[in-house]
Amino acid sequence: MSTDTVRVAAVQLLTGEDVEANATLALGFLERAAADGAKLIAFPEGCLFGYTCRTDYWEAMDASRFEAAEARVSEAARRLGVAVVIGSAHQANGDWYNDLAIFDESGDLKYRYAKTFLAGEKWCLNNRGELPIVRLAGVDCCFIICHDVRYPELVRLPAAAGAQLCVFCSCESGLTSEYKLSAYRAMPISRATENGIYLLMANTPADPDDLRSPGSSHGNSKIVHPD
Repeated sequence: MSTDTVRVAAVQLLTGEDVEANATLALGFLERAAADGAKLIAFPEGCLFGYTCRTDYWEAMDASRFEAAEARVSEAARRLGVAVVIGSAHQANGDWYNDLAIFDESGDLKYRYAKTFLAGEKWCLNNRGELPIVRLAGVDCCFIICHDVRYPELVRLPAAAGAQLCVFCSCESGLTSEYKLSAYRAMPISRATENGIYLLMANTPADPDDLRSPGSSHGNSKIVHPD
């Protein structure tokens, strides 16, 4: 195994329904992570929309707002020379997808991975395409979103094809679902150890003002070694 290393960062960020405000907030943390030497920076699922699942929100949403927000992230990635994976959304043929916008160090959008296994979301369709491997910061990466972590094959197949790092972006159940927390801790560790790869997890934290807020989670972002 190569002795080369790359510094990665998980941004544990609580956002809301304002796409533009979320982008501004994310860019601030992107700057901080880059200043700390991180070369690959991951944000939570739905970071640019606060993981809002209200039907009326998506019926009124203009896809151009996400395009503009992602353009700002792209420019920052290029300027800072860092790879970025951020929870976003896109529209195709009139349908919405809950996805990750994946930018390399040149700021190029290398792939858009949509969530494969939905967790009851009614506003979007699931991914029916391939499981991508994208080279970011010199590392071959695969990707899963939240509920995807329950399906080992989504990591096993890319790992068998050469992926070295799984980027896992999530907005899981919150602190009020305490009975789920042990499994949420165990599954990302399992995906890393059973496949012999690293895992970078960025999860949304709890909202201190409303522990039942649907766009919040329980934190516990982590970076997992294969052993």
